[in-house]
Amino acid sequence: MSSAPVTGPLLTRQQARDFYDRFGRRHNRQSLYERRPIERLVELGNFGAAEAVVEFGCGTGAFAQRLMDKELPGNATYAGFDLSATMADLTRKRLNPFGARVSVTRTDGRPRIPVSPDSCDRFVSNYVLDLLPNQDITRTLEQAWKALRHDGLLCLTSLTFGTNTLSRLTIATWLALHSLRPSLVGGCRPIALTEYLGPASWKVLHSTTIAAFGIPSQILVARPR
Repeated sequence: MSSAPVTGPLLTRQQARDFYDRFGRRHNRQSLYERRPIERLVELGNFGAAEAVVEFGCGTGAFAQRLMDKELPGNATYAGFDLSATMADLTRKRLNPFGARVSVTRTDGRPRIPVSPDSCDRFVSNYVLDLLPNQDITRTLEQAWKALRHDGLLCLTSLTFGTNTLSRLTIATWLALHSLRPSLVGGCRPIALTEYLGPASWKVLHSTTIAAFGIPSQILVARPR
C-alpha cells in the first residue's frame, strides 16, 4: 500500500460534527485498536514532566481523564478542544472533579486553536488529523508549533498505512469503504504523519507503527526546532 496522501471525498466540518454528535459514547468502542498505540504515546510523551497540555480533539475525554488521574503532576493544566458539542460535554463531565485546572472548548471545526504562543509543553491529538483535509493538518501543526514551548513535545496518533500483509489488507478494505462513504469509517483515512512535519520546524524523536487487530496506527513524538 502506497503512503501517498489519500485523495477523494472527506467529511465536511458540518458532517464531521453531526457524525460525532451522534456517535457520542460509542466512540470509546474504538479503543479496541486505539488502546495499544495510545499506551505507547503515553510512554513516549513523558507526561509526568508536563505542566500544560493542549489536546486538539478531546473526544469523550477518556484520554484527558487518564492524564489528569494518573500521568500529570498535581498542578498541571489541561485545555481540550473539539468540534462536537456531545464530545465536549462528555469531556467536561469527566473532568469536572479537576475544577479550574481544566478547560474544554467547542470549536467551529476550523484549524484555529485559541491558545497563546509558548503556552503549553504538550500538544496532543489522537486520531483526529486523519479526519482532516491535508491543508487543515498542515495549519493545525503550524499552530501546535506556535503554542509549544521550546522544550515541549508534539504527541500524535493516527490511522496509517499497513506494514504487513494483514494490515495492508485491512487498510485496503478501509479505503474502499471510505471511497464509498467516508462516514462508514468515521471519516478517517490513513495518513503518514511524518510527511506533514517540515524538518526545518520539527525534530522527530519517535515514530513507530503498531497494528492492533489488523488496524495500523502511527505514534509520533516531535519537538519544535
